[in-house]
Amino acid sequence: MSLRVCVALLLLPLMAGCQSVIEQTYEPQVAPSSTPQIVDEVQKNDPRAQMGAREHPRIVASYGGEYKDAKTERLVARIAGALTAVSENPNQSYRITILNSPAINAFALPGGYLYVTRGLLALADDASEVAAVLSHEMAHVTANHGIERQQREEAEVIASRVVSEVLSSDLAGKQALARGKLRLAAFSRNQELQADVIGVRMLGEAGYDPYAAARFLDSMAAYARFSSVDPDADQSLDFLSSHPSAPQRVDLARRHARAFGPEGVGDRGRDYYLAGIDGLLYGDSPQEGYVRGQTFLHGKLGIRFDVPTGFQIDNKAEAVLATGPGDVAIRFDGVADAQHRSLTDYIASGWVTGLQPDTIRAIDINGLEAATARASAERWDFDVTVIRIDTQIYRFLTAVPKGAASLEPTADALRASFRRMTPQEIAALKPLRIRIITAKPGDTFATLSARMQGTDRKLDLFRMINALQMTSMIQPGDKLKIISE
Repeated sequence: MSLRVCVALLLLPLMAGCQSVIEQTYEPQVAPSSTPQIVDEVQKNDPRAQMGAREHPRIVASYGGEYKDAKTERLVARIAGALTAVSENPNQSYRITILNSPAINAFALPGGYLYVTRGLLALADDASEVAAVLSHEMAHVTANHGIERQQREEAEVIASRVVSEVLSSDLAGKQALARGKLRLAAFSRNQELQADVIGVRMLGEAGYDPYAAARFLDSMAAYARFSSVDPDADQSLDFLSSHPSAPQRVDLARRHARAFGPEGVGDRGRDYYLAGIDGLLYGDSPQEGYVRGQTFLHGKLGIRFDVPTGFQIDNKAEAVLATGPGDVAIRFDGVADAQHRSLTDYIASGWVTGLQPDTIRAIDINGLEAATARASAERWDFDVTVIRIDTQIYRFLTAVPKGAASLEPTADALRASFRRMTPQEIAALKPLRIRIITAKPGDTFATLSARMQGTDRKLDLFRMINALQMTSMIQPGDKLKIISE
């Protein structure tokens, strides 16, 4: 969590990744663009191409910056180079950026700007799966697909409504909504289908396993189920999932892959891929703090708190967000406290709309100066809690549907859990990384998954990041991913 933002969204949606519900009967007629968009030759009169150059620094900033690791960058460059050689426009140049984000996402901007998160690299099981993602995004560029606006999903509509109802700062609202307005990969159904078809063809012609696209769509669907608060929820409406996968799309990807032969053709590039991501940062970065189960910890700031059981924490650059049953939502962030005014005056200073002044009161939270109040706006009730540590004010905003009885117990539990970390806790807090291990005789799912850290669902996460099915077997010599310090 970064503390640069003043007042922003309670729920800030992830940028939608490439997604569509497709029909198996669609037969695309695809031809390369005769005017490809080149990074170094952005078309001056094309506002969409200018958008790529203009939005690049904003994208990098909103996703935690670039992930700098020479080994991983060489790996991605190797995969992209093989694809470029077989693309519709081999002279097309690209600028590929690895984003320092645990989110599972990849997208393209006009002008040849391609983005892949380190979270996606951690989920992928081999080079062919990353090639499937990159070839799909390259196809959007070579076909000159325009960026179209689409209706926000239900969760995003709720997010926008919350910010307009509770926050009165116009500037802050604009800052908070800026990222949500960048519908970077909101391509049309036909454009997504075309990119799928072009991408599978590029995979096969580059010598990669053409079935990798279907495999990775399955992996992303598995990730969405794993990370959802309700595993049985409709993932197409889950704003925590930026790449929902329609079964029809998977079937279509497999059908086009058959043009290259039966499953098993092509190179997966697994050994060199796993070597390239060994040591890859997994999950949150030290600058943003860490999520460990139901707990958020920030060693640099020396603070921690817990969310109630059943809540899903989403640690973003601008705030820590948590969502739970019954449309309950939590936002945690911080602001500089240069004036050192009283916290009751701070709550009443105009940044909260619908504030109920008679509810403002000073309190003590684990020996820390704090204050709390209630607010109400149209369909939402809010608890606002602020806590001072040195020159920072930390803020909890808890929202529930109007009249819901869950507001007080949720807010009370949050407040009670917030405290300073001990020096021992700070010293013990280390980032998690992908580690590549080799199975030994006698190793089982249970013994290997027991080495996983940072999750209480060790076996489930171990199976997911290694794309292992219930019927899979572990043999001595197998290379596998685990997550550990």
